Amino acid sequence: MFEKHFKLVEHKTNVRTELMAGLTTFMTMAYILAVNPQILSVAGMNAGGVLIATALAATIACVSMAFMANLPFALAPGMGLNAYFAYTVVIQMGFTWQAALFAVFVEGLIFILLSLTNVREAIFNAIPLSLKHAVSAGIGLFIAFIGLQNAHLVVGGPTLVQLTSFSKEFSTFGITALLCFIGVIIIAVLSHLKVKGAILFGILITWVLGMIMQAIGVYVPNIEQEFYSLYPSWGWPDFAGFGSIFGQAFNFGAMNLQKVGDFLIVIFAFLFVDIFDTLGTLIGVASKANMLDEKGRLPKIKGALMADAIGTTAGAILGTSTVTTYVESASGVAEGGRTGLTALTTGFLFLIAILLAPIFIAIPAFATGAALIYVGFLMISSLLKVNFDDLTEAIPAYLAAIIMPFTYSIAEGISFGIISYVLLNMFTGKAKKVSILMYILALLFILKYIFLQ
Repeated sequence: MFEKHFKLVEHKTNVRTELMAGLTTFMTMAYILAVNPQILSVAGMNAGGVLIATALAATIACVSMAFMANLPFALAPGMGLNAYFAYTVVIQMGFTWQAALFAVFVEGLIFILLSLTNVREAIFNAIPLSLKHAVSAGIGLFIAFIGLQNAHLVVGGPTLVQLTSFSKEFSTFGITALLCFIGVIIIAVLSHLKVKGAILFGILITWVLGMIMQAIGVYVPNIEQEFYSLYPSWGWPDFAGFGSIFGQAFNFGAMNLQKVGDFLIVIFAFLFVDIFDTLGTLIGVASKANMLDEKGRLPKIKGALMADAIGTTAGAILGTSTVTTYVESASGVAEGGRTGLTALTTGFLFLIAILLAPIFIAIPAFATGAALIYVGFLMISSLLKVNFDDLTEAIPAYLAAIIMPFTYSIAEGISFGIISYVLLNMFTGKAKKVSILMYILALLFILKYIFLQ
């Protein structure tokens, strides 16, 4: 059955590898089950209900990816977009959370229409191969940076970021940072020994070490500092809370839509970030998995983009912010995931996570952080494919790669990469090699920074 639907032999994989890859992807993404409810509850939404909506939206999107594109990419409500939803649209701009959900729903419909056409596919294909390799490396740096922060190995300081203090408050920040570093070493050793599921085993071993540290009193939970107990617990899903947010995207009586201009800007912002975050992730992960053809195109991209659009639209109805393709999909690809069976496995795990959420939420950030740091290493090697002797190719690639982690945005990295690519080639007499669509994209990005930034 799996062979018929996912063509495992053709993709040089097997059921065990795909299941392991899907589980690994889920383990690195499971934090969204805890973080998304926390962020959207600031907007006044029921946290327990948002958890259920998050899991269901991820399930729908992952299943869509599996059967519409047969690609190993997982989807869920996106980080950054949920913060924009809660803190900017609701708190700063004064819209109700129902209005914000409606904006996400409209954005999803626009995505569906764009996915039925060739617009998003054309954008993907227009991006030069050198930038695609850079996007892969940039995502690697980005997710490694996320891993370093989640584990408190890197913290804020006078120099913006700095290494954590291992001697000060060792029972909290120091031990999580140390365990993360140990986790990276464990994953690297297992990978060197060619152990199947090295990343997943690394996460689990690091988690067990953390529970031992908690048992002997070295790791001390502190909710105020977001250090939670590492022991799995049990609790019933908040179906009543889910009922309070389901379908509220159409509760027009609860919306404040008088500010039409602002509302259109909100829709455009959701649209812009989701388009280029998704394209960036597809480019980066597909490039690392050698799924791009000789022209740098992803053969099944239309189905992947449609899955993203369906996930966003369904997510708005269920009661969560924009769904997007996750950079953590790279962890599953690193484990050998090559087909939709990886995405289907991840989606199934999100579904059962509704009942087992307390267990999955207990997976500590320092354990998944170790996985992200290691996957970042795997992805940064894509820069080696860039021709650094040609500065018109190398400089835009360099800018795209470094902008992503330092702005915390895949979309901004792509934006700077495209603008610099167009300008450099224009001013060095190579304007003819740049496609018309690249000129249009560069102009749109420049206008965005002038009028919307």
